[in-house]
Amino acid sequence: MESTAMLTPGLARDLAALGRLGEDTSTESVLRGLTTALTAGVPGCSGASAEHWRDHRVLVSGSHSELIMLVEGEHELGEGPSTEARQSGGRATVADVLTENRWPRYDALATRWGVRSVLAVPIDVAPAVLVVGLYSVRPGAFSPQGAHSLSDMLTEQVGVAMANLSEFDEVRTDAAQLQEALAGRSVIDQAKGIIMQTSGCTAEAAFEELRRISQHHQVKVADLARLLVEEHQRKSKG
Repeated sequence: MESTAMLTPGLARDLAALGRLGEDTSTESVLRGLTTALTAGVPGCSGASAEHWRDHRVLVSGSHSELIMLVEGEHELGEGPSTEARQSGGRATVADVLTENRWPRYDALATRWGVRSVLAVPIDVAPAVLVVGLYSVRPGAFSPQGAHSLSDMLTEQVGVAMANLSEFDEVRTDAAQLQEALAGRSVIDQAKGIIMQTSGCTAEAAFEELRRISQHHQVKVADLARLLVEEHQRKSKG
């Protein structure tokens, strides 16, 4: 069963778990979980990396610090399997860095960190691109058939995880904005109460006064209200 040799029940379970999000879930935590799952679950894999590319900016995670340095070194060189995978949109494999001749500078760098074979898999998680790297200390660790099956699973499971994370981030952003809006409304109501108490005007007139002053000084109504409330509190304590 060479075609599924790189897939294990433990790996499938751990990859599926990436889609279960919690309050502390972030892109960084998903990438860390991914590299940990691949290192533990893929036979022959000695370590893994993940690059999250968006708007020409990249976030790099790795199961080992040496692999993070290898990926960053590849970025500086501008050549290597991860670079090829990202640019071509297809898998890139190095069967043995000692006999590889496409990227001699990368091969020398990989050898320095004890890497002999590499598999790089690009995953489209629009608007970003994820490049997953698998590394082994022995040559020929990743068969073409096994790489195909693994790529399919990664594309499916990681794609779901990143899509869930994107939706989750939108919900968290909306919740934070709503909380901020409610807090702003509360402080505006307090400021209106202070103006009404001191001038004997209506709530509508108090708000119009706040808006007039905010426009004159070019500050937000909520910020002006907060300053007024804080000043009133200081005077009350004094």
